[in-house]
Amino acid sequence: MTATLLSLPIPAQKKATSSQDHKHWGQLQGSSPALCIAQAQAQYNGPIVLITADTPSALKLEKELAFFMADDNVPITLFPDWETLPYDTFSPHQDIVSQRLETLFRFTQQVDGIFIVPINTLMQRLAPTDYLAKYLLMLNKGDTLDRDQFRRNLEQAGYLHVSQVMSHSEFSVRGSIIDLFPMGSDKPFRIDLFDDEVDSIRFFDTETQRSGDAVDKIRLLPAREFPTDKAALNLFRQQFLEKFDANNAQESVFSQVTKGTMPSGVEYYLPLFFEATATLFDYLHPKSLLLLHGDVQDASEFFWADVQERYEQYRYNPARPFLPPEDLFLPINELFGAMKQWPRASLSAYVLDDKPGAFNLGCDKLDDIAINSQKKAPAQQLINTVNDATQRGAKVLFCAETQGRKEGLLTVLRKAGIKPSFTPSLNAFLSEGEQVGITVGMVEHSFRWVNNQQELLFITETELLGHKVSQRRRRDKRTATDESAIIRNLAELSIGQPVVHLDHGVGRYLGLQTLDAGGVATEYLCIEYAKQSKLYVPVASLHLISRYTGGDADTAPINALGSDAWSKAKQKAAEKVRDVAAELLDVYARRAAKPGFAYPINWEDYQAFADSFPFEETPDQAQAIAAVIHDMGQPQAMDRLVCGDVGFGKTEVAMRAAFLAANQGKQVAILVPTTLLAQQHHENFKDRFAAWPFEIEVMSRFVSGKAQKSIIERIAEGKVDIVVGTHKLLSSELKFKDLGLVIIDEEHRFGVRQKEKLKSLRADVDILTLTATPIPRTLNMALSGMRDLSIIATAPARRLSIKTFVQQRNKAVIREAIMREILRGGQVYFLHNEVDTIARTVEEIAEIVPEARIAMGHGQMRERELESVMSDFYHQRYNVLVCTTIIETGIDVPTANTIIMDRADHLGLAQLHQLRGRVGRSHHQAYAYLLTPHPKRMTKDAVKRLDAISQLEDLGAGFALATHDLEIRGAGELLGDDQSGQIASIGFSLYMDMLDKAVTALKNGKEPSLDDALAGHTEIELRIPALLPEDYIADVNTRLSLYKRLAGCTTQDDIDEFQVECIDRFGLLPDAAKNLVQVAELKIKAEALGILKVDLSAQGGTIEFKETTKVDPGFIIQLVQTKPNTFKFEGSQKLRVVKHTETAEQRIALISGIIADFAKESR
Repeated sequence: MTATLLSLPIPAQKKATSSQDHKHWGQLQGSSPALCIAQAQAQYNGPIVLITADTPSALKLEKELAFFMADDNVPITLFPDWETLPYDTFSPHQDIVSQRLETLFRFTQQVDGIFIVPINTLMQRLAPTDYLAKYLLMLNKGDTLDRDQFRRNLEQAGYLHVSQVMSHSEFSVRGSIIDLFPMGSDKPFRIDLFDDEVDSIRFFDTETQRSGDAVDKIRLLPAREFPTDKAALNLFRQQFLEKFDANNAQESVFSQVTKGTMPSGVEYYLPLFFEATATLFDYLHPKSLLLLHGDVQDASEFFWADVQERYEQYRYNPARPFLPPEDLFLPINELFGAMKQWPRASLSAYVLDDKPGAFNLGCDKLDDIAINSQKKAPAQQLINTVNDATQRGAKVLFCAETQGRKEGLLTVLRKAGIKPSFTPSLNAFLSEGEQVGITVGMVEHSFRWVNNQQELLFITETELLGHKVSQRRRRDKRTATDESAIIRNLAELSIGQPVVHLDHGVGRYLGLQTLDAGGVATEYLCIEYAKQSKLYVPVASLHLISRYTGGDADTAPINALGSDAWSKAKQKAAEKVRDVAAELLDVYARRAAKPGFAYPINWEDYQAFADSFPFEETPDQAQAIAAVIHDMGQPQAMDRLVCGDVGFGKTEVAMRAAFLAANQGKQVAILVPTTLLAQQHHENFKDRFAAWPFEIEVMSRFVSGKAQKSIIERIAEGKVDIVVGTHKLLSSELKFKDLGLVIIDEEHRFGVRQKEKLKSLRADVDILTLTATPIPRTLNMALSGMRDLSIIATAPARRLSIKTFVQQRNKAVIREAIMREILRGGQVYFLHNEVDTIARTVEEIAEIVPEARIAMGHGQMRERELESVMSDFYHQRYNVLVCTTIIETGIDVPTANTIIMDRADHLGLAQLHQLRGRVGRSHHQAYAYLLTPHPKRMTKDAVKRLDAISQLEDLGAGFALATHDLEIRGAGELLGDDQSGQIASIGFSLYMDMLDKAVTALKNGKEPSLDDALAGHTEIELRIPALLPEDYIADVNTRLSLYKRLAGCTTQDDIDEFQVECIDRFGLLPDAAKNLVQVAELKIKAEALGILKVDLSAQGGTIEFKETTKVDPGFIIQLVQTKPNTFKFEGSQKLRVVKHTETAEQRIALISGIIADFAKESR
């Protein structure tokens, strides 16, 4: 029988009888199932549960449904898979558990909408339906809250108590402030208690820990998919002992759960926490309708076989005995038995035979529409198809993926003489009179849909042009990163790390200690020097301390207290610094003397270009863009280094710069290290500049000789505006007519010579350099101010950090890693860096993992071949790519989330980081396996590199890594050939500080003196308790970084900001903390007046001035004459104050009064 999409034969609602209505819908080709499901949703009253064969098709349908249902705001919810292998030793990521619990909660609440569930997720047994309701906590503004009870409730629901809330299921209680990140919520909340009443509930940002908008109520879902309270643990133990023998080994699952710690992978013991488990069918609303998409039967059998196999493989470990598969998953017969209890419809692509319940919906495949650029008339078939259709009175709708692609598609269609009009959505188009339309949406396959009144041809860009470009996701707003903070940050200090004290040299950090000095409690930082001598530094002088970077932490030159070695090293470094500073200024002067081109900026055009960027800029990105625009508007030549991690949006910064240059008629050259990257950039630039009349060309070995000649000629004539290319751009026959901007991407891949050649092209060309891991010399130059530096360190939203494992190579590890990725529908890079043996490696992997579809790519293949391999991998025709480091600067493949590196000990740090950055580009948990030979066969440096990379897992670590690299290798001389002698002796941060001061002095025409570089800082000692008490901020590292921040404040505004943040994060300041802040304020005022030291106690004290003090000496003499009982001289630079003060307030008031008087009388 035939039917149409407009009146679907929908199965009848659930009846009390045992057999339910089952319909078969056939003839749904291409992407028409999504349209069919959208129509079913519109016609059916109740929730629709869409069951797919695997996760990738679920994700694809989610995107396509969003397009076809653009007009209705019906929620589409995906019930995500754990993304772990059955019986895995990993736990699913917290964000995934959060999304699952949120979806389960919705199943019980929502009466319409579409739920998408992959079949292997449907087969899992879940917590009983009353579990969520039992552990759900609601919290409203104005409730009374017993703090201890609330904390116990949270812990019972599985939440973790931490010092700083960063991710789902964490909470933190600090006095009257409770921070918590509930499951199922996008943002964490800060609850402010007034006594025991909830005073306010606000969102806060995990990065800055500052609070935002207020809300009235929150709901807390439990932290895990099983309970972790006393009763549940007892039940677990009881059921565990019934099933298995107890094993009391330390690491056994039984003993860990008994202690209340949850081992990773405990999710696969879920049934033991409950009397009985439920399935997803128990959660369904009674009105639900099931739709089956794809070969569900086959997929479920494959999954079941895989579970069985893994059970057999791993069940014999006595410390982790496993539950049999039927306890954890629904067996096939039960699964389909349960499905038969519901009204359902199966969707299939084939034409069904005529039997009751089977309907053909008349959606056929569209063949022969692809544009074949080899032919004389590339679009001939398309033109024929469209003309035939329009003569029959059918409608034709083209669909492009993004606005930029739409422009590209329109150009192609215009050449073929097809002129579609733009329409916002499918429904709008069907009701309009236009015959040919174009729209924007993420749909992959074309189809033809015929019903008795009308006919529609739906044609997608993917099938027309034959290659797909994926879209990145939109990002949240974040705050920007402060460049210097990354280097000077003390928060990452771990005990035993070397630190530099300005006056005493290098020692090892031993932690914070509270000591009682003269009846006043103060916190000190303890540093150990040579021969076990210890130095205690009061927290007020933390600005004298910086991390020691400049060599290996283990071999840092620890100084002896009281010897003159340190002052000699400092002296020597200072002399060296002076020479470097002079050379630096010379560079500056030469650059300033040759004025570059100051770009007049056409803001209207620029704004139009910026608006076509489909994402919000991250604040760091905006900061970098603003800096680049500013540099280009200046008459001096720009030389800026943009440092941003892989995938953090450096390219957009380059595009904005290229636009400004090209818009003023200047030529732009973009230099990239590999051919693949040149292709990708060329595509991206064409896409982004689709609406502008610029000529964009690419120069690489993918371009034929004839085409290259013509490009070279057109560049010389000035007809090409933007050219992307490999180092072919540096060849001597290439002459630019009017080069204005050079962009160097992946700067660390070029040699120094190549870069210098670029600079010698023209002294007044603007240069913009992009890199994720700057090489030490570049970083050093940027940090010392020879080049300007922008850092992009805020990651796009919803990225998880990459789990990194360093393991000895064996087959089981390789199989497990590849299977984990393939089963969740992802792809794997297998990196093998030797072309001779790569073919053998491919065979080996095919043996280990017969399920995989394997491709091979390396630099010695023919270009076309390599291009097609990469393109096939991108389109998921293969799921394992065995390749050399050619992918280091490659194409973004969002679905590739596992990388395995063979012989990782042969790769450098920057390389390891770049390669690891190839994965984890979507919001799935990514894995990197670094396979090494036997530890005895690795060099010491290799071991160190692998340690560094496995520790720095967080996003944006590229910059931190570069500073590590700087530490492992030393920095090298900035301008000359000497290597890192001076830096190693005094540490990198101090060296940079001294250099800064020397350059400033030389700029002001002063001779840089050593005393200035080591100039005394104002000290204020009032003998009052001034610290952040432990019961106010418990975490040592947080206290340390806050002390360091306060010590580094230079204006009153900084201090106010500091106070606001403390109150927001930890509650009102206690007295000791208030004193600390007031002392810091006094210090800023005293420093401005040139006061060196203030020392006061209960009886009085002294004030010591610098020789260059700003206070009028006449005024001091007058004070001593008029108030001889209070003020006395003591030597030429000291003033003694005699006055009795009891409390801290009085003492602070006294000294503030005196300093205020001095300020009035300063010259």
